[in-house]
Amino acid sequence: MITKEALLFLEDLIANNNTDWMHANKKRYENYKKDYHHYISSLLSELKPLDQSLEPLEVKNCTFRINRDIRFSKDKSPYKTNMGVWFTQNKFRKNSAGYYIHFEKGNSFIAGGVWCPEPDELKKIRKEIAFFYDDLEALLSDKKFKKEFGTLTRDENNTLKKAPKDFDPNHPAIDFLKLKSFTASEKIEDRLFSDPNFSKTVAQKLIALKPLNDFLNRALETEE
Repeated sequence: MITKEALLFLEDLIANNNTDWMHANKKRYENYKKDYHHYISSLLSELKPLDQSLEPLEVKNCTFRINRDIRFSKDKSPYKTNMGVWFTQNKFRKNSAGYYIHFEKGNSFIAGGVWCPEPDELKKIRKEIAFFYDDLEALLSDKKFKKEFGTLTRDENNTLKKAPKDFDPNHPAIDFLKLKSFTASEKIEDRLFSDPNFSKTVAQKLIALKPLNDFLNRALETEE
């Protein structure tokens, strides 16, 4: 669970997103960071027995910096006002498939898969889908996966209008081959993050993504 103090810190940061306020509240930020790390540790303890590929992970491998990259953004607010956690079996691979948990007031969710892979990685995933569509179809049809996540995420920003180059536009998996990201997500209520059983509850939800992550990592590890 996330502590009330950590949630209050984020709420106050929304109203005071500037360096002067952060410097004046350095002690609160340090306490927030401790709570954040403890929260991740609790999640790891629940997830590792369910997915042994996560065993090498430490808390430091799953964190995000609170500072925003504002170089190319119109929004110059210096700090993130959400709390994200990323668990992946290959902490050294930029786009290894994994599990993501996101707390943001009014916009909290859990997700997994691979987001915006590099061109060579994208081609590997599409080849895996094209050659082993039955495997993908089977894992997406799993009752637990469908109950929690439905199907892969589709939106205008991550989907091609036409079939990708070198792929048959009549392929039965064409809707998936057009994707540029391969993720699934589920919105969850903010109040769940304050539940004492949060880590166990969310771990049981996230593990429904393991077959998808295994499929995607299999593709990424294939030698061309």
